[in-house]
Amino acid sequence: MFETICDLIPRDPDYAPRSRMLDILQRVLNGTLYDVLPHQFHEERGAGGDYIPLRNRRPSVRYALSRIVVEDSVALLFSEGHFPTIDCSDGAVRAVFADLVKECRLNQVMIEAAIRGSVGSGAILMRVLRGRLFFSALETTFLTPSWDPEAPDTLLAVTERYKVTGAQLAGEGYTIADPALEYWFMRRWDREAETWYQPLPVGAATPPAIDPARSVRHALGFVPLVWVRNLPGPSATGDPNDGASTFRAAIETQIEIDYQLSQAGRGLKYSSDPTLLIKEPASTDGEIVKGAGNALVVSEKGDAKLLEIGGTASAAVLDYVRVLREMALESIHGNRASADRLTAAQSGRALELMNQGLIWLADMLRVSYGEGALLALARMVLQAAQRYRLIVQGEAIPRLDPAARLTLAWPRWVPPTADDRMKDAQTLATLAAARQISQQTAIKSIAATYDIEDIPAELARIAADPSVQFPRNSG
Repeated sequence: MFETICDLIPRDPDYAPRSRMLDILQRVLNGTLYDVLPHQFHEERGAGGDYIPLRNRRPSVRYALSRIVVEDSVALLFSEGHFPTIDCSDGAVRAVFADLVKECRLNQVMIEAAIRGSVGSGAILMRVLRGRLFFSALETTFLTPSWDPEAPDTLLAVTERYKVTGAQLAGEGYTIADPALEYWFMRRWDREAETWYQPLPVGAATPPAIDPARSVRHALGFVPLVWVRNLPGPSATGDPNDGASTFRAAIETQIEIDYQLSQAGRGLKYSSDPTLLIKEPASTDGEIVKGAGNALVVSEKGDAKLLEIGGTASAAVLDYVRVLREMALESIHGNRASADRLTAAQSGRALELMNQGLIWLADMLRVSYGEGALLALARMVLQAAQRYRLIVQGEAIPRLDPAARLTLAWPRWVPPTADDRMKDAQTLATLAAARQISQQTAIKSIAATYDIEDIPAELARIAADPSVQFPRNSG
C-alpha cells in the first residue's frame, strides 16, 4: 500500500531520487501522505456508479504512530529536563555556554532539528548577526553537502536548490519578469561566505548569477552548518549523506492500522443505520442507499431483516490493530508500556525498564545529535569567538580558548523519586566519607537533579555555610 501511494505522488525529473524519498518521509511525519489520494473514505461509488477501491480512498482515521515515536524519543533527548550541560574544565567557557543555551533557546532548536532529521538527516545553521549568535534547523530535502576528501567529516560547502513560483519570489521582494513561471532558488554556504543567487527560470541554459545584495561574507574559515545523519544503518534514500530513518520500518504497519480502523468506523456507522431487507414479489429501481429508510426489496415469501455488521467483527478488528501497534512500536523501539498496568508509584529504574526500547532509541540519537551535532556547534562558537566579538546576555564574552576540551553531561532518563534521591544521598555521603570520590564529583553527579548550573559556585556556598557538614577532601 505504501508503494501504491508513493506511485501517486508526482515525480519531478529535475530532483534527485534522494529528494523525492525525503519528501515522502516528511509527508508521513507530517500526516499528509494520504493527501494525494483522490477520494474520501466514505466515497464508495464514483459519479458513474463504479466502485472506488480502498487504495484510492483517504482513511478517515489516522493514527500518527510515527510522529508519536519521534516526538517521544526527541523529548527524552532535548526536553527541558533532559537537555545536556556543555561542560568544560575552563570555568569561563562553561559559563558562556550556560548563558548561550538560554539566550539562543538551543534546546528548542535541537528539538526541531531532531524531529526534522528523523527522516534520515538534518542540518543546523549558525549565523553571527551584530555580534549575536543565532541557530536554525533546516530540512535537508533540497540540501546537497560537499565533503573534504582529506577529512571526510568536514564540510567544504552545502548547496540549497529548489523550485519556487515567480509569485512567491515577488512576494519576497524579487523583481520577477513573469510571476507565472517556475524558478530555481539557490544559495550556497562555504568556508568564506553565504552566497545567494538570482532566481533562474526552470529550463534556462545560462548559469545563475550571484545576488550581491543578499550574499554575505562571514570569513569564518569553516562552513557554519552542522550536518547530522540521523541513525546508523542503511538509509531509506540509499544516499550516504543520510542515516537511517527513525520510523521507516513502521510505515506499512501504520497504513494498515489507519485503514483497519477506518473500516471498523464504517462498520459501526452501518450498524447504527442498517439496511432493511424485505422479501416479497416486488422490485425497486434506482440506486440503493444504505439506511432503514431505504428498504431493499428482493423476492417473495419472506420476512424483513436489518443487514448490519456484528459486534464480533469490530472486536476482531480492534484486536488485530492492537497486535499491529505492538509490532510497529517494537520495530522502531517505541514505547509499548501501558499506563493501565501501573498500580503504584514506581522507582526511576522501574520506569526505565518499562520504557527500555524508547530509551535505547534516544540513546542512539544522543550520539548523532549530542556528540555529533551539539558539540560541533559548541566548537563552532569557540572558533567564531576568535573572529568576532560575540555578545551573550547583552555582554561581550571574554576571549575563549578555541582548543578547550568540551564534553556533554547528560541527566538521568527518568527523574528520580524521593526514594531514589535518598539512596543517592546515602551512597554519595558514604563514598565521600571514605574518600573514594571528591566533593565536586558528588555534587556533579546530582547537579541535573537539583538544577545546579555552576558547580564551583555551589562548592563555594557550601564552604561558606558553617551548618553544612561534609568531608573536606580535595577535588
